[in-house]
Amino acid sequence: MVIVFALLALGVLVGANWYLWRRLFRDTTRGAGLARRAGAALIGGGWALAVGAIVAERAGAPFWLQQVLAWPGFLWLALSVYLLLAVVAGEVVRPLLRRLLERRAHASAYAPVDAEPVPAGAVVSRAPAAEGARPSDPAPEREPAHPGVEHGARPEADPAVPDPSRRLFVSRVVAGAAAAAAVGTVGYGTYGVLRGPRVKRVTVPLAKLPRAAHGYRIAVVSDIHLGPILGRGFAQQVVDTINSTQPDIVAVVGDLVDGSVKNLGPAAAPLRQLHAPSYFVTGNHEYFSGAEQWVEEVRRLGLHPLENARTELPYFDLAGVNDIAGESEGQGPDFGRALGDRDTARACVLLAHQPVQIHEAVRHHVDLQLSGHTHGGQLWPGNFIAAAANPTVAGLERYGDTQLYVSRGAGAWGPPTRVGAPSDITVIELASTRA
Repeated sequence: MVIVFALLALGVLVGANWYLWRRLFRDTTRGAGLARRAGAALIGGGWALAVGAIVAERAGAPFWLQQVLAWPGFLWLALSVYLLLAVVAGEVVRPLLRRLLERRAHASAYAPVDAEPVPAGAVVSRAPAAEGARPSDPAPEREPAHPGVEHGARPEADPAVPDPSRRLFVSRVVAGAAAAAAVGTVGYGTYGVLRGPRVKRVTVPLAKLPRAAHGYRIAVVSDIHLGPILGRGFAQQVVDTINSTQPDIVAVVGDLVDGSVKNLGPAAAPLRQLHAPSYFVTGNHEYFSGAEQWVEEVRRLGLHPLENARTELPYFDLAGVNDIAGESEGQGPDFGRALGDRDTARACVLLAHQPVQIHEAVRHHVDLQLSGHTHGGQLWPGNFIAAAANPTVAGLERYGDTQLYVSRGAGAWGPPTRVGAPSDITVIELASTRA
């Protein structure tokens, strides 16, 4: 079954890229030549870099090699998505543009040809009469150069015969517009990631929260994804933004890194500068990167890892569970250990990387779960795929007596690009219903 799925996916990928090459390069050129070969090399080379970037990251290749492959490879992934979407959208425009050009050509063909004006008083010369003809005889009519076309009108091209130049023009216009739209979309989406996440503020009322805790602020940051592209400078941006909000505590809810402590320890070092008490739970990417080593590293940087554990803060309980991906290493989530013996009269906030963990949170009477993981879809229309796999893609929703807040995340995985899902750091302001 896995082999069948892999072959099917490969077939779809090859077909989609052949379609891209056809519309962008074959249909925009008059014949085989350098442009078509360059187009094939561009598409093939782009995918070779993309696959190389993914394999290098997963296989733990030398970090310099990961960095060399990551930028062009991951950007090609994003660009190919929007090239395909733009070219497909161009199929709607293509016949409309062709019809418009045909109408203009038709109108031009039947436009009357104006005779040259004759100045007043000028003598109009006549051709000599045919031999034997009398001056009073009318001049013989000449056969039109294009039979079936009235005198004074331009001939119309045969509509049954396609105009190669018109078809080539339409293909070039559509392909150029598609390429410009794709490059512009990816460029702006990449700029949005590199400039750093914006602050989002959300008020969450909790019935069990005491009046003294009204206005308590939790800075929620998820999915920073430090790696071959987003490094120490990006981490510093995130830390500075969090500190500027002056939260009471910071919650780092997983997917901090994409790589080993050896390669990314220096990139994560700015976390030491967080001013407020900070808590950390693992995400699925920590288990691809050496979760135990990263738990120890964040502890060394001053964060408090909550590995299926709970701490009693002055006004509420703060708990955290491991990510589901930890089950493969015997370190999966344990809600009973984290929440089983707590005082349910106190409000409880749970840190859990994946939104799907909300169902266990409801069963354990959690008041608020803070999650990430989805990236909000990251690249539209990825939000529809994320919605199929997660109960909430982004924002605040209620499940019974439990509320779930899902952050879109601060960074990006794979392409350093976001479209329709801007990055954020969320400041959750708890509100007491007793206030």
